[in-house]
Formats: sequence, C-alpha cells, structure tokens
Amino acid sequence: MGTIRRQRYLSHLDASADLAVQIAISLGIVREAIRANYSRYVAIGDSQTEGLWDGDDVVGVLGFADRLAVMVDSLYPGLHYANLAIRGKLVGDVLTEQVPTALEMRPDLITVCIGMNDVIQPGRSFGRALADLDEVYALLAASGATVVTTTFPNVAQFLPMGRLVSGRLSRINGAITAAARRHDFRLVDLYNAPSMRDVDTWDIDRVHASPKGHSLFAAAAAEALNLPGSNHDWAISGGGPRKLSFSDRTYGQMRWAQGKFMPWVWRRLRGMSSADGRVPKRPRLEPVVPNEEIAARIPPSSGILDP
Repeated sequence: MGTIRRQRYLSHLDASADLAVQIAISLGIVREAIRANYSRYVAIGDSQTEGLWDGDDVVGVLGFADRLAVMVDSLYPGLHYANLAIRGKLVGDVLTEQVPTALEMRPDLITVCIGMNDVIQPGRSFGRALADLDEVYALLAASGATVVTTTFPNVAQFLPMGRLVSGRLSRINGAITAAARRHDFRLVDLYNAPSMRDVDTWDIDRVHASPKGHSLFAAAAAEALNLPGSNHDWAISGGGPRKLSFSDRTYGQMRWAQGKFMPWVWRRLRGMSSADGRVPKRPRLEPVVPNEEIAARIPPSSGILDP
C-alpha cells in the first residue's frame, strides 16, 4: 500500500473511531435520560428524611427528600412522590413498616437514609440493626428502582459524647458503602464532605441537619443521580465556623443535654419513642406541589426550591 493511500486509510480509521465514540456517548446519554425519567419517587427513613428542623411542627417540615422531589419534578414533570419516613424509627422498623409499603407503590426512584437511631441506641442490638440494614438494601435492590443512600457524617466531631458512638458510626458507614457497591446504588458520601464539618450545617442537637444541611443533602442526592445542573459544590465548605468557642461550646452542650439528650433518655426509660403516635407526612404517591408556606421560612440557599 502506498504512503498516500496508507495515510488516507489511517485517517479514515481515525474518523470512524471518533464517530463510534460519539455514537457510544450519545447512546449512553440517551439511555441515561430514559432511565432518569423518574415518575414514582418514594422516600423512606427516619427524622432526616422526614425533614426534622427544616421547618417546624406548626407549619410542617420540608427536608432533603421534599426538596429533591421538587427538583426532579422540575426536570421531569409529572413526578408522583411519597414520603414514609418517621422520626425516631430504627432500621428494623423501616424494614417491617416502610419497605413493604414502599415496594407496593412500584417506585422507580427510592431514597433511603436510616441507621443513626441505631447508632446512638444503648444496648446490644446494633449487630441486629446491621443485619436488618442488609435486608432492607437487598429488598430495595430487587425492586429494580434506582436507589440513593448515604453514609453518615462524623457526628462525633460535635456531640459531647460523640466519641462513644464513633466505632458504631464507622461500622455502619462501612456496611452502607459495601452494600452500595454490591447493589450498584447511588451513594452520597456525607462522611468525607468538608461541608458536613461546618457548624451551621447542623441544628443545635448536632445530629439533625439545619435548613442549610437539608439543602446540601438534596443537592448531594441530585449529583448522585446525575441530574442536569447538579454538581459537587454541595461538598465544599461554606467557610463558616468549624469549631465553637469554649463558652459557645459549653452553652451549646448544656442546651443539647437539657433540650435533646435528657428528653430522649426519659422517653427510652419509659419505653417510648419520638415516633409514637406519628404517621408519615406523605403516605401516598401524589403529585409534587411545593409548599410555599414552609419554603418561605427556609433560607433560599439550595437552588432546589428557588425558581
């Protein structure tokens, strides 16, 4: 083959290869778009998914799941959304009470964030909770839905007794990460995100997210789903304080003990839970309608509730 002919032949191969790559990318995008056209979203979990401290019990709470639902619906109009989460629930509760109901709804998108109540629960039931968590994940994986789950932030950095639960936190995060890989879930890594070390990401109890924290969680889930317009900015520290002064820390710990820890201990001693008497805020799949009354009381920092 002559030199000129060989060069033309090689140029043709290069052009064909480029075209093949472009076609492959295009097909991948099309498949992603088709698969991401979510229509039935169900959120399960505990207080974080219910939306505790993103609003209040007077006018209602939002939370990352509500914020995510609004974002998904803005991209794929017609989304139906249910939120079965209830504060105080343990992994075993979610397994028996929420998972069967969620699967009956035949969702194509599920978010699941559970386990922190088991981490801080005294006693020897934590091993059982990890086994229940594996079963929850296996059932959700078998549904065929896209599943988003999260590791837990390092709550030990703020809590007065955080070091007492750091071992459990490491174990459950390891179990969550392994299950996400095994089942091909979308994993949000909150533990390693610098933004999770900002004090203002958290409510006074340092376990539940503030409105800012819920906004960040929603943005993180959007990135995990590769939604148009999403990015990794949620993980960047906002530059706010990461450590409190001694006086502020002491005052905060006293408020935490008086307002959060002692009531929790008192409920447990009486065999009660913050979940008692509560029902899911969105027990059925319904169209997404942003709650402007609640949203008006939330700082517009996420871009998810904003126009």
